Amino acid sequence: MASRRHTLLVNQVMAVMIQNRSFDAQLAASTNQPWTLDLVSDILRSIPNFFFQSPRSIGRQMGFRHRAPLKQRHLNVESHKFRKNVLVLGPAAYRDPQRVKLGLDKAMEFFNWVETYFGFAHDEITCREMACVLARGSRLKGLWVFLKEMSRRDGEKLVSTSSVTCLIKVLGEEGLVNEALDVFYGMKRFRCKQDVYAYNTVIYALCRVGNFKKARFLLEQMELPGFRCPPDTYTYTILISSYCKYGMQTGCRKAIRRRLWEANHLFRIMLFKGLVPDVVAYNCLIDGCCKTYRIERALELFEDMNKRGCLPNRVTYNSFIRYYSAVNETDKAVEMMRSMQKMNHGMPTSSSYTPIIHALCEAGRVLEARDFLIELVDGGSVPREYTYKLVCDALNSAGEANLLDNELNKRVKDGIDKRCRQVMKLKPIMSRKKVL
Repeated sequence: MASRRHTLLVNQVMAVMIQNRSFDAQLAASTNQPWTLDLVSDILRSIPNFFFQSPRSIGRQMGFRHRAPLKQRHLNVESHKFRKNVLVLGPAAYRDPQRVKLGLDKAMEFFNWVETYFGFAHDEITCREMACVLARGSRLKGLWVFLKEMSRRDGEKLVSTSSVTCLIKVLGEEGLVNEALDVFYGMKRFRCKQDVYAYNTVIYALCRVGNFKKARFLLEQMELPGFRCPPDTYTYTILISSYCKYGMQTGCRKAIRRRLWEANHLFRIMLFKGLVPDVVAYNCLIDGCCKTYRIERALELFEDMNKRGCLPNRVTYNSFIRYYSAVNETDKAVEMMRSMQKMNHGMPTSSSYTPIIHALCEAGRVLEARDFLIELVDGGSVPREYTYKLVCDALNSAGEANLLDNELNKRVKDGIDKRCRQVMKLKPIMSRKKVL
């Protein structure tokens, strides 16, 4: 009951903001709500979802991953494009500038309203949420003014190192990496000390836009003798994974090899310093080696992984499965998947079965491909429409179309249609081909 009331109050405040009603004394007189820290924080946290998202973003996959490589944004260029009705790409694509401005104005108005009319005492959490709203709305001048004002309040620690680190993370996610770097170097203005988490956050933001030169400079600074923020395992893991991912996005083979060499070099430095690599670092290196056909190095890393007691997971095995399927060594791919099941290192899903099924169909081993398709469906996964059609066409060509019974066909088609309907509810303008 309390949770429903909490959600109702958040929606009511959002409705006031969307209707552009003023937060004034009249509204305060008609409000008998005791404002809590959780309620104010949830309201501020909900503003980007209502005002900063484009209609095309409804139903998008939630997470930190971007389909395209993130690039440094230039706000002056974006504002010029908005005025000229030119398409803006990146995190600000398809945003409505007027709606963003309304959300920012109402957020600041609400922030001051609860403090002025209700005597609400803002703390570090509410100030952090307000700063994140300004960052997501790209109002950087207002962000600096807000941070300076909050840091000057006597007797209250409203701007802390963790809050600024969270702000750097948000700016990095929005593609404002240079601005995140300015905030990182300006932490002393707010009487905050840089720690290893702040360094890791800004290094990750720099790596996402491909600025490895500046990221390595910060790492070298952390590696200096006696430095108060020495790098940890996560620092090296960020750079290793970024080198591997960014290298594979490069079209030049020489550049790919250079990036992977840098990743392996950092991995050896991490071992030399006595740091224990985690499964993410191993997975990134193994995936990069498999995609560049350096299978010997990948197997060496896999063996080292087991020796150090770092348990591999499904991501680790899928890298080998994709490699062996691509080079037509399907039996070894099947062996890796069976090993994963036997060692209880993960349950195979559609991403594990699909490369094997495709390789078997290309090799003419249709009956085995059918068996793996049945095993995939029995495991509770739904194959992609292309994979299912590939097996059906291969069976028809071999004159074995009756090997797939009607019950299996119905289960697969029902699963594909259900997945299609779920997405079409959120994005009705998308075509069936795009969904699948």
